[in-house]
Amino acid sequence: MTDYSAIDFSPLDALTGDEVITHSPVRDVRLPSGNVLALITLDNGRDHTRPNTLGPATLAELGRTLETLKQRAAHGEIHAVAITGKQYILAAGADLSDVAKLPSKDVARLIAQRGHQVIGSLSDLGVPSFAFVNGLALGGGLEIALNSTYRTVDASAAAVALPEVFLGIIPGWGGAYLLPNLIGIENALEVVISNPLKQNRMLKPQQAFDLGIMDAIFPAASYLEDSLRWADGVLTGRVRVERKNEPGKLERLTKWPIAIKMARGMLESKIGTVPRSPYVALDLLDKAKTGTKAEGFAREDEALADLITGDQFAASMYAFDLVQKRAKRPVGAPDKTLAKKVTKVGVIGAGLMASQFALLFVRKLRVPVIITDLDQGRVDKGVASIREEIGTLEAKGRLDGDTANQLRALVHGTTDRGEFADCDFVIEAVFEEVGVKQEVFSAIERIVADDTILATNTSSLSVAEIGSVLQHPERLVGFHFFNPVAVMPLIEVVKTVATSDAALSTAFVVAKGLGKNAVLTADAPGFVVNRLLAKVMGEAARAVYEGTPITVVEKAFAPLGLPMGPFQLIDLVGWKVAAHVQDTMSHAFPDRFFSSENFHELAALPEVVEKDKGGRVTGWTRAAQKVLVTGKTPVAPETILARVQDGLAQEIKIMLDEGVVPEVQDIDLCLILGAGWPFIDGGASPYLDREGASKRAFGDTFHHPPIRGIGV
Repeated sequence: MTDYSAIDFSPLDALTGDEVITHSPVRDVRLPSGNVLALITLDNGRDHTRPNTLGPATLAELGRTLETLKQRAAHGEIHAVAITGKQYILAAGADLSDVAKLPSKDVARLIAQRGHQVIGSLSDLGVPSFAFVNGLALGGGLEIALNSTYRTVDASAAAVALPEVFLGIIPGWGGAYLLPNLIGIENALEVVISNPLKQNRMLKPQQAFDLGIMDAIFPAASYLEDSLRWADGVLTGRVRVERKNEPGKLERLTKWPIAIKMARGMLESKIGTVPRSPYVALDLLDKAKTGTKAEGFAREDEALADLITGDQFAASMYAFDLVQKRAKRPVGAPDKTLAKKVTKVGVIGAGLMASQFALLFVRKLRVPVIITDLDQGRVDKGVASIREEIGTLEAKGRLDGDTANQLRALVHGTTDRGEFADCDFVIEAVFEEVGVKQEVFSAIERIVADDTILATNTSSLSVAEIGSVLQHPERLVGFHFFNPVAVMPLIEVVKTVATSDAALSTAFVVAKGLGKNAVLTADAPGFVVNRLLAKVMGEAARAVYEGTPITVVEKAFAPLGLPMGPFQLIDLVGWKVAAHVQDTMSHAFPDRFFSSENFHELAALPEVVEKDKGGRVTGWTRAAQKVLVTGKTPVAPETILARVQDGLAQEIKIMLDEGVVPEVQDIDLCLILGAGWPFIDGGASPYLDREGASKRAFGDTFHHPPIRGIGV
């Protein structure tokens, strides 16, 4: 058992220089019964845009506060302790801003131990402790609640979650031990592992209550008063707290090991074995079924110290910073005051992609949206699918009835392009061919106002070439979405030499209004994401063409840590799309991109690959085997991996030299947001630096120094 009181935490003092300290003032509240409750309110003195966080100085102050309250409890001065937060926020977890300054694994361990010492003392005050979760409670914020004796939650709280696995670490201040012993192993697996891996999904207050994480839920208008009244009821015995999801002996013996085994299989199927933190978290949850809390906390200390000093966490923090900061302040975006106000949107096309565009525009911008196509049947089908999707959202409770009716009324379809005359922003979703796009834009330009912004969703064609037929090519901008449109957070905003600042500014403002992150790219083949995915897919196709079995190729790519193998990805985006992108890239850069007729032959088939229940590719279909042209010189997995690593490093360096994006951070951001490139890689460039591919490709690294963990 670790004696936290005997540990010297002074090395953490060096990490407090830039910390925004969350203070822990206390006031006594006399409850109706006469009991006195000491109420701590965590507050960093900033508004809600700067959440409370738990850094070394914050924990030191909170520790002193709790020690004083423990002494007061021993003297009979108080009968309970409660902890809450400033308006809307309990705490957003540990302050990780100075983690890069960690000098050693021993100091990293102190971070875990300090959290256990301070937050863990909430269960050892000599009187009951209450967590009043009045708002956002993430990571260490939720662990404050878990270490408390009882918990209530505000029904309007923004989110409740343990997102650590998403960042390459684990809940290290009690969460990995306390949560499964509070709500059962299956529920804990969902919160600790599954949700973070689903684009960092978080719980709503009602979900946290239903799972048994919270003991009571109260409305925002009277939250503190209700929580104090409820706490008084608990203290006097009038309120009995029942925890129906708390695991019993039978669950620990039977359900627990089965759930762990199934979760391990799910992880191997979905993410492979490269990411470390999900498996470390899984082991901690497994071991939580037996042993003492002290033993559980000691396991968390070691696990957190190991992960927080590793390469994957360093890369994750780099990626997290890109998504949280750089994505919100796009490099190269003109002043937003130059943007044209968008009061009506036109969508050229009425197919699946066009319908997705229209639904997104109408939901997010709440402006009239008009779609058009070659015949009324296609238009009617497109409008019907949009309205049907609105109905689905209403049925799921994501839209209320009034809003759903308003959105339906805002969608209109027509074959008369004249109705586009008053549109401020027009985007095409037509066949991926330059001539087709030129025709629709040339026709629509004669109808719309001189300052209407035109946007193309091309995935790889030259935006400048598309706009070469326009009278005003300066109004055209690339606006490349990713599939599925509603889910993927990236839009590549493509600027040609002619694109005006007004068009560019409008594109960025519209992207933000749609809830997307926009990254500026030059008008280069494939832009960023498709250019690099074409490199990945091309190397996979090359290996198959040489005679390597498809399963060997898929496994060769596993160390990249991508969410799926190359052929699984191709099967998802479509073989015709993949063939088009490969043709575009190999035509533009024949010396660097591989293209094969295999793609076109396979694209003509209804089914190309066979997959297991987890979606992993297990082989070619019989039809595919008949049309595949392959050689008889299979390539070793390590050779395939080196090829793709070196090819990516070379291509990224060329893109930077060509000015496709301003900096390598923009390439990583595009890959993270547009291709699901894992946080544990940091996008691509930190991974390529660590693997030596950058040195092999161009004799240097993208980052100076390379982004690495402490590792000692």
